[in-house]
Amino acid sequence: MKLDGFGILVKDMGTMIHFYRDVLGFEINEEENAANVFLEKDGTLFMLYRRSDLENMTGQKFNYADGWNGHYEIALSVENYAAVDQAFDQIVAAGGEPVMPPQTEPWGQRTCYIADPEGNLVEIGSFQK
Repeated sequence: MKLDGFGILVKDMGTMIHFYRDVLGFEINEEENAANVFLEKDGTLFMLYRRSDLENMTGQKFNYADGWNGHYEIALSVENYAAVDQAFDQIVAAGGEPVMPPQTEPWGQRTCYIADPEGNLVEIGSFQK
């Protein structure tokens, strides 16, 4: 098997498209009003699925976490430590919710966390000073 991409199940498609496209710079590959929206970042496919559409398709109800959730993270890298700080500030100013401000970890990575509008964690980090 080959990894083709990954997706998240969303409540509010418009808000999530805005965040990932306009704030984080993901490229959208189709119309915004599609049932499932395919975005791309650096060659990786990223899909947004409406929760209700998946439940209708499968005939199943699923449980979803409210607020910040630690089920997974989306990790983005930037060129250096200063870029981590800059990205954090820009994303928070654009509506990202700060979870952990930039800090340098003992293993040499400068990293920070923000939450997208539905509480999914996004890490931004660099190992380059």
